[in-house]
Amino acid sequence: MTAFTVLMPLYRGDQAGPLEQALSSLFVDQDPQPSQVVLVQDGPIGPDLTEVVERWASRRDVTLVRLATNQGISAALNAGLKACRHPIVARADADDVTLPGRFNTQIPMVDSGLDLVGGAMVEVAGSATAGDGIVRHYPQTQEAIERFARRHNPFAHPTVVFRVAAVKQSGGYPRLDGFEDYLLWARLLQAQAKVANTDQVVVAYRVSQAAYARRGGPRVALAELKLQRTFRAMGFTSRRQAALATVLRVGFELAPVRLRQLPLRRALRPGSSKEI
Repeated sequence: MTAFTVLMPLYRGDQAGPLEQALSSLFVDQDPQPSQVVLVQDGPIGPDLTEVVERWASRRDVTLVRLATNQGISAALNAGLKACRHPIVARADADDVTLPGRFNTQIPMVDSGLDLVGGAMVEVAGSATAGDGIVRHYPQTQEAIERFARRHNPFAHPTVVFRVAAVKQSGGYPRLDGFEDYLLWARLLQAQAKVANTDQVVVAYRVSQAAYARRGGPRVALAELKLQRTFRAMGFTSRRQAALATVLRVGFELAPVRLRQLPLRRALRPGSSKEI
C-alpha cells in the first residue's frame, strides 16, 4: 500500500491532553500506519504543548515545522504540505481522535484513483466518547458531492485524505481562514478531481460551546460573503445558487449563539445521528 503522511497543524490555543490523544490515535488500531506525521507549530506555544510536541518530534517518523509567528491555518497547512514526503496526505486536527480503521478504509480509496476522500465524523462534547455524539454523514458519490457543494461544504476537513499533487495543482490552501478548505474543494471539483466520501465514521471531532461561538458572528459572516462572491466569480455557482447560499449561511452565522449550540445539545444525547 502507498506510503502516506498525516498533516496536523497546532497553535497556542490547543491543549496538551487532546494533542497527545490526537497523535496517539494515529497509530492505535491503524493498519496501515502513517509513514510520516508532519506537525506544524503555528507560532509560539506554551510549555505544556511544547513538552508534547518535542517528545513526539523526537520520533523518526515525525517532522516538525515551526512557524516563528502565528500565520493562520492556511499558511500553516501550506507550509506543512512542503514538508510532506509522500504523495498521499491525511488531514488531522490537534484536538480530534482518529478512529480505528480509518486509514485501512480511506488510503485504498485514494490508491484506486480518487483524488480526495472524506468520511463521516462524530461530534463529541468535551471528554465524551465517540459513542455519545452526533454522527454527521456526507454525500458519498461524485454527483451527490458536486450538487451538495453548491450549498454546503461537502467534506469534513479533519476527515479528508488527498493526493498532494491535486491540491498543489489547485493552488494549495487559499487565504480565507474559516473557509480555506471549502474554497479548495470547489477548486478541485472545477478541476474535475475525482472525489468521494466514505460512510464510515473515521474521526471523533471535539466540540464545545466556544466552538459554536467561533462559527458565527460578523467576522465569519464577512468571510462567508467573500467566499460566495468568489464562488460566483469563478463560475462555481449560479446567481441563484449564490444568492440562496448567502441568505441561508449568513443568516445562520449571524444568528444568536444559542441557536448555533443546538447541534451541541443533540450531541450530548447518546445515539443521536444526522445526515447533512
